[in-house]
Order: sequence, then C-alpha cells, then structure tokens
Amino acid sequence: MSDRSAKVSFGEELVSPEEKTRRVGEVFSSVARRYDVMNDLMSGGLHRLWKDRFVARVKPRPGEHILDMAGGTGDIAFRMVQRGAEVTVSDINADMLAVGEQRAGKRGLKGLTWQVQNAEKLSFADNSFDAYTIVFGIRNVTHIPLALKEAHRVLKRGGRFFCMEFSRSDWPGFSELYDAWSKNVIPKLGKAIADDEASYKYLVESIQRFPRPENFRAMVTEAGFVRTAAEPMLGGLVTIHSGWKI
Repeated sequence: MSDRSAKVSFGEELVSPEEKTRRVGEVFSSVARRYDVMNDLMSGGLHRLWKDRFVARVKPRPGEHILDMAGGTGDIAFRMVQRGAEVTVSDINADMLAVGEQRAGKRGLKGLTWQVQNAEKLSFADNSFDAYTIVFGIRNVTHIPLALKEAHRVLKRGGRFFCMEFSRSDWPGFSELYDAWSKNVIPKLGKAIADDEASYKYLVESIQRFPRPENFRAMVTEAGFVRTAAEPMLGGLVTIHSGWKI
C-alpha cells in the first residue's frame, strides 16, 4: 500500500488516520462553546427543524435505550429523552460532552448518560441498544465503515440505525449558491463568532467531500443493515439515512 493510499482526507488535505483523529478532536474542542450559535448562523436556524424531523423519524419510545453517537452538545438526545427514552450520549470529544452536560443540567433533564467513546471502537456489549443515532458526525469519523459496523454490532435485533448528514445538493442554482456561501462566508463567521476560521473551513470541506446520499446508503447496506433508506432534503444537502438490524 502506498503512502498516499494509506492516508485519509482532512478537508482537502491528505493526512494519516492518526493525524485526522487528532486534528478533528482539536476542531471540536475549539468550537465546542460556540457550536450551537454557529449552527444557527450557518443554517439560518433550519438545523432545529431538521433535528425535529430526524427525531420524528427515529420515534423514540418510553423505556428504550438509545445510543446517540457524536452527541456533542445534546440537541438530539434532549429531544429523545423528552419522549421517554433513556439516552447514552457519546462523543470522542470530552469538551463537546461537557457543554452538553451543562446544558442538560440547566434544563433539569433526566435519563441521560454521558460517555467519551470512539465510534470506530465502542466499549458497549453486542446487542445493547434499541436505536443508534448520529447527526452531523459521521463525516468526521476517520474510518466510516468501521463506525457503521460498530453501530450494527451494538444494536439489538430489530434495532434501528438513523443518521443525518450533510452532502452536496443536486438542485441546480441552489447548489452553486450554497457552495459559494459555505466557502466564502461560513469560515468568516467562524472567525467573527468563535475566533476560529480554520476549524469552520475544515467543516465546510468535510461536507463537500462526504459521499452523495445514494453512495452512503450503499455503505450502510454493506455494514449489514437492511431496509436502508435515504430521505434527502434541499436536494440532498441534508439527508436522513436509516436501516434496520435483523
């Protein structure tokens, strides 16, 4: 295997897997405190509607045990625990989890467990969860197929996998407009709001490099899931992916 083929993308750069893991960690440690403010600015508040729609698709129920991977500041977990589910919020970045725990404490939310975990090598036993969710996090994983295999492993039989992720829109005109906005404006917002232009430049580049919905759906199927589906929004700019373990 050549040095080039052994490397993975970090935005538009090729780096070693270890370097990507380290640098992604630095990105999210840097943006953790301003992450939710930046999400509002980058999406015009639409991320809140997307997350509501996502949780409506997951259909969390009282008594269920759900793993929310890359759960960060808790947006998805809060919505699910309010529907009665017990949620383990996991993230590779302790700084993101700390922000989520603080937010949960202020809201008085119960039924949440917080754990630092690597999506590629989870510490949970086989067949542990009724559902696995990951929102705007899978594109930052170094080896995505490993993370999908781990998601399949920790789910119970009949368990469901739900992922929401960005990609590039296939709507003519809108795609070009969003690309220009994301490349030229979002990093500047990151500089102004979070004093971190480089991290938001990486986040934009990671979206542009993420597989198109049909290609990622094939990866979910390859990991062992059945009845896989991809529900695109805004021409695939955001897509809800799902699958079942049987």
